[in-house]
Amino acid sequence: MSLVLSHAYYLFEDPREVKIMKPYPPLGLLYVSGYLNEKKITNHLFDSTFSNQKEQLAFIEKIQPKAIALYTNLMTKVNVIKLIKILKTEQQYGFPKIILGGPDITYNIDNYLNAGAHFLIIGEGEETMAELYNAIISNTEKSKVNGIAYLENDQVIKTAGRIKMKDLSDLPLPNRDGISIEKYLKTWKDNHGKSSMTVSTQRGCPYTCKWCSTAVYGQSYRRRPAKKVVEELRMLQNKYNPDTIWFVDDVFTVSHKWIKEFHAEIKLQKVSISFECITRAERLNKEILTLLKESGCYRIWIGAESGSQKIIDAMDRRVSVEMVQETINMTNDLGIETGTFIMLGYPGEDEKDVNQTIDHLKKSNPTHFTITIAYPIKGTSLYNEIEKDITVQPNWETSTDREIDFKRTYPKKYYDYAVRRVVNEVNYHKEILKGKDRNNIKALKLKTKSILARGLMVINK
Repeated sequence: MSLVLSHAYYLFEDPREVKIMKPYPPLGLLYVSGYLNEKKITNHLFDSTFSNQKEQLAFIEKIQPKAIALYTNLMTKVNVIKLIKILKTEQQYGFPKIILGGPDITYNIDNYLNAGAHFLIIGEGEETMAELYNAIISNTEKSKVNGIAYLENDQVIKTAGRIKMKDLSDLPLPNRDGISIEKYLKTWKDNHGKSSMTVSTQRGCPYTCKWCSTAVYGQSYRRRPAKKVVEELRMLQNKYNPDTIWFVDDVFTVSHKWIKEFHAEIKLQKVSISFECITRAERLNKEILTLLKESGCYRIWIGAESGSQKIIDAMDRRVSVEMVQETINMTNDLGIETGTFIMLGYPGEDEKDVNQTIDHLKKSNPTHFTITIAYPIKGTSLYNEIEKDITVQPNWETSTDREIDFKRTYPKKYYDYAVRRVVNEVNYHKEILKGKDRNNIKALKLKTKSILARGLMVINK
């Protein structure tokens, strides 16, 4: 009896990611594998990131697992469904039980079961995966396993919800030995001159941003002890020697008490490794920033989303634009790189709001910024609010939530050009600040692109 854990993200199928080349291991899947190992449940990891479906299927055929569990999110859904159909129809793979887990499952239960999955894991996966696999191999009643859904006589059965892990102190480390971490380190080193690894310190997020999904960990806050986290950092440094760490937590500085404990442990355990993290403006001050810098933090991503207070309030971000600007400036002044996230095309956003976002980015002057066009993830407050205004609802099995469109102030094409305008106008401003020379050729090119994008925005209103 055996179990294969895998996913369906194939890096080389994604031209944008190939260009960026900043892949990370499937940390959630590695956590499940680590937990199963502790429970003496044999499992085989197949990391598809640097592979393809053909090699993945060859691995499954060789192992002939009793069950295969696939991590699923909105970006890998289409590949997961293709894999399901092959595994359910082609005999050479042994017809394993197909188990899906991940953030896209919770609000698409009927869809995934009708697509052919045998079982769905809703929420955190470690305990549920262990119990479900034991029920499968012993052929015992699945209804006693909390946190799953399945079909019985064409009816969807959803068992009692799984109580979230309250104490993460004894959570086993992710099974990084189960995959080739070296491929990730080399890819980073070859493309960016430094290697990077991911670490998770918390689960859940207590905030209420309407566009954000809390499908797996819920609107909660649970954290691993700072001592354990620093022990993990020390182990990674000794074993893999990465140049930097990316903390994947939604709000790294949500607890100032924890940050102080983390800082103390870094000094006590004599760990020296640079890292970057994400947080919110109101959870930073000069004291916390100083502690972060002393602990090795070289870059902080501070959520902004918009430079318009109207849009920030519509998102239920519960922060002021001015506070975000002040915090980014304060972080810059302390010598820590800053990054921020911008979202355009949110319901109600108009040209004035876009201009305020440009002004916001100029005033705050983050080292890095990224921009996306708002899209509704099923199960979020944003999706519930715009559901009645959806104008494009593509076939579920062959599309992602990114392809859903809804009635906005202007057509989506307008916001496509708005992204270009923001990027070029803000980078023009950065170039002027840097060179103080209005004859700077690069600056002139950026300004020209900004003007052209502005014209196309007007045409596409």
